[in-house]
Amino acid sequence: MLPKIHRFKTILFLAICLLSSPTWANEATDAPFNFSEVISHHLADAPIFPLNFGGQKVYQGTPGYDPEHHAVFLEGDKSYHFLGGIDLHITKRVTMMWIACFFLLVVFIPAANLISKDPTKVHSKFTSTVEVFVTFLKEKVVDESLGHHGHSYYHYIFTVFFFILFCNLLGLIPPIGELASLATGVHLLGEIWSGITVTGDISVTVTLAGLTLILIYGTAFSYQGIAFVAHAVPKGVPAPLWPLMWILEFFITHLARCFALTMRLLANMTAGHVLLLTLFGFIFMSQSYLIAPVSILSTVAIYFLELLVAFLQAFIFSLLTSVFIGTVMHRH
Repeated sequence: MLPKIHRFKTILFLAICLLSSPTWANEATDAPFNFSEVISHHLADAPIFPLNFGGQKVYQGTPGYDPEHHAVFLEGDKSYHFLGGIDLHITKRVTMMWIACFFLLVVFIPAANLISKDPTKVHSKFTSTVEVFVTFLKEKVVDESLGHHGHSYYHYIFTVFFFILFCNLLGLIPPIGELASLATGVHLLGEIWSGITVTGDISVTVTLAGLTLILIYGTAFSYQGIAFVAHAVPKGVPAPLWPLMWILEFFITHLARCFALTMRLLANMTAGHVLLLTLFGFIFMSQSYLIAPVSILSTVAIYFLELLVAFLQAFIFSLLTSVFIGTVMHRH
């Protein structure tokens, strides 16, 4: 247990960091508090860098300029958007994924290099921590679900776990880019490192679940061959029910599993952040000194709970992925 003074400093530091966001600072002015604007700022995605293929730039004041239905960018002192073509704009969530991938490389490449030099040696606490996580995933997640077939799936399961974990944890760190933009005056820093939670976007979670779905079908046909089409239905099913059961077992079951993966991760990561913002919002909505301490302490408690959820959701996604893959390796 930490000494009381250290626990107090930790709580105070987290409260200051969370309150230091520019959005909350703006709400401290005479302007009325707009909770929906705060939620949108912290949770909604937005384009940062323009990327369009085949479209045409339409500048403000020219025919066809419609900022309400297009992402608007600045070019000097003029605003513009693209008309037509394929929009692949780089958004806040994409840059946060890049940051997460950067930290993954920074952590695991040095760790792998050190461990590979002498796998039997304890190099440092850093490498030991990495080995603990990897060993746990190997033995308790992959091997228990896939048995001696698990070796081929280590890379994917490990990558999914650590990618989700880093994205979850980075979403709990105060928006460093916004704090840096206040200090330097460079607004772009706040957009690049916005502190947005990558796994709070359905496009991210459905993509991860889609990769799992591809791996499920790929594993099924790899281990069972074309016979998987018929083997999807368990033995002993009456003939009149066989067509219905085939649709359910071959398509609906796996789609439902991946839908559950999508929504579980999305809902848990979004709900926690909404709760944190709501608790802090009470301070500005009530404008009472009596509410502020209760709100801050409640937020800090939920914040620590969210740290647990960040690890738990990465573990659950990886575990269920392993279990779902294991169920199609052999016939029912």
